[in-house]
Amino acid sequence: MEFLFFAQSFFTEDFIMEISTRGLFLIMLLSAPMLMSALCVGLCISIVQATTQIQEQTLASVPKMGVTFVSLIVCGPWIMDTLSTYARELFQYIALMGP
Repeated sequence: MEFLFFAQSFFTEDFIMEISTRGLFLIMLLSAPMLMSALCVGLCISIVQATTQIQEQTLASVPKMGVTFVSLIVCGPWIMDTLSTYARELFQYIALMGP
């Protein structure tokens, strides 16, 4: 009974909302390098297509995939470090609930 009271007092609605908000912000932050690089490449290719009047749809997809892959490789260590730090914090919070 004492354990349930501690868990209820520790995991309040505000605490859960803070963890959820941090998780959603982390998702946006970690996906930003890949999304921004694909956006910039897509914009450049669209400008080239508009000026040369080449309307090939597959022309934009291959460079976008390549740049996304390269940005994932370049930012991969930072992404893993940030995710592991967040996961470690979550597991520490869960461990505080235990007996």
